[in-house]
Amino acid sequence: MYSEKVMDHFQKPRNVGEIEDASGVGTVGNPTCGDLMTIYIKVEDDIITDIKFKTFGCGAAIATSSMITEMAIGKTIEEALKITRNDVADELEGLPPVKMHCSNLAADALRAAIDDYKKKNQDNK
Repeated sequence: MYSEKVMDHFQKPRNVGEIEDASGVGTVGNPTCGDLMTIYIKVEDDIITDIKFKTFGCGAAIATSSMITEMAIGKTIEEALKITRNDVADELEGLPPVKMHCSNLAADALRAAIDDYKKKNQDNK
């Protein structure tokens, strides 16, 4: 049902935790399935230098959270904004159709963290 990559990221998730002085924080949830995802980013010179996540949800939600952190770290804000829901699923070598909403959450949480960063930065200018 799940690819080896999904199982690997579920069993050994990368970048779990939170960043105390995060540049941006994004939290999204899906009330239907109960998944809740928060992504924390640290941005320096427009580049995501650190990224962590906390996810309450199924194995696919944890795997997509882990994968998106690996995909976004080291990227500029604009590059990270281009990561799509399908990119996350493709990078995990697919998700069952019933679990595709999990890749939506991961991409949405990253976008929310970036939006939070941009709002905070705009306020500081």
